[in-house]
Amino acid sequence: MHAPVVVLGGGPGGYAAAFMAADQGLDVTLVEMESRLGGTCLLRGCIPSKALLHVANVMSEVDELTSDWGVSYSDPSIDIDKVRARKDKVISTLSGGLGQLAKRRKVKVITARGTFENSTTLKLEGENDSIPEGGKLTFDKCILATGSSPAMPGPWRVDSDRVMDSTGALALADIPKTMLVIGGGYIGLEMGTVYANLGTEVSVVEFADGLVPMADRDIIKPLRKKLDELFGERIYTNTKVGSLTVADDQVEVTFEGPALYDTRRYDRVLVSVGRRPNSQNLGLENTSVKVTDRGFVECDARQQTADPHIFAIGDIAGDPMLAHKATHEAKIAVANIAGHDEFWDHKCIPAVMFTDPEIAWAGLTENDAKANNTPYEAAIYPWAASGRAQALGRTEGLTKLLVDPETNRVLGCGMVGPGAGELIAEAVLAIEMGCEVEDITESIHPHPTLSETIMNAGEIYYGTAVEMYKPKKKK
Repeated sequence: MHAPVVVLGGGPGGYAAAFMAADQGLDVTLVEMESRLGGTCLLRGCIPSKALLHVANVMSEVDELTSDWGVSYSDPSIDIDKVRARKDKVISTLSGGLGQLAKRRKVKVITARGTFENSTTLKLEGENDSIPEGGKLTFDKCILATGSSPAMPGPWRVDSDRVMDSTGALALADIPKTMLVIGGGYIGLEMGTVYANLGTEVSVVEFADGLVPMADRDIIKPLRKKLDELFGERIYTNTKVGSLTVADDQVEVTFEGPALYDTRRYDRVLVSVGRRPNSQNLGLENTSVKVTDRGFVECDARQQTADPHIFAIGDIAGDPMLAHKATHEAKIAVANIAGHDEFWDHKCIPAVMFTDPEIAWAGLTENDAKANNTPYEAAIYPWAASGRAQALGRTEGLTKLLVDPETNRVLGCGMVGPGAGELIAEAVLAIEMGCEVEDITESIHPHPTLSETIMNAGEIYYGTAVEMYKPKKKK
């Protein structure tokens, strides 16, 4: 069987590429080894975790009503089977929708594991009826979108379901009494938040000096304070996990570090120390594709690899491993296959952590600015001055703009607080458009909203904030 365009992988980048290519009038075949489209993000990642975080956030808000507003409810009764079923329903609804969209676009979907025999041939393995006779698929162009998998360092590979990766944690087999989260990044803190709100005593250990090392410390500080309350101050930074051993239906963990030097036991352990690209065992050595020491496939700004027949997008194509990056890379790859000359020229990729409070950032961070000696001026608006934040009882947040002091253009933005993931989009647009701060401050924002805090941060920069007295520093 021959297909002009093949997409290998049915995740956010893969199905987006297949659908976009079909919309361009191209004959597309999508190869995915799982029976459902959606990839890790939909089936075992972004979507189910956010569904569970919704439950956690509502429970947290109810607690705040009791403690801060005097509105009391009885203690929650958790039907874990129903929670799990609701989460699974969200997944099946969205995945089923993708299947219907593939049919409507006349995208042929083959359920199989695909490996490269050469630069223009895939070997298809599996037992699904969609696999063509002979188990071979030739192509003119292939978009490689095989994603990534949770990293599990060798010393922590234990033959027990009590040691989980993100997939195991999202399965929600039970609500353990105690759980250790190894890794203070996106997955660890989000899933730790879920389990803690469901009743688990959660501890977190992080090798770095602080949580979420890639984010600015002033953005992390309010989150750390809230998590200390939620986790009972059981967050241990600058600490290494030495070994994991299963004994008596628990996991025995050794810790080495100034924050904790001890051996403790937990009912479950979640290992969340990052992800690795799925580039092994694909037969890439049979092509001209080049792979880095970290397992990423090298590609240019047009998403083309060293092999002219093969493009790469998403997690396998490099950091950051984010679904929205994969989707935009899909646009570029498809455009070039269709005969257009397009390349990656985005100025920023937003990052969001859906904890409580949420944190989000885009563009230049202070960490990067200081490391690269990039001139900048920071303008910070504390949410304590926001009427909306006061009404919500969520005054711990802040919005920060990083500005080029010569041109007044917005270089970056960071924020922490409820809804930060939604609010960051305005800053992304400002950075991409090369907006000056005045473009934001002169745009009328609705009152009272948290969106005003972006405008207010701009007013801090100019020294014109009404709700605060902070004149602009004289140069």
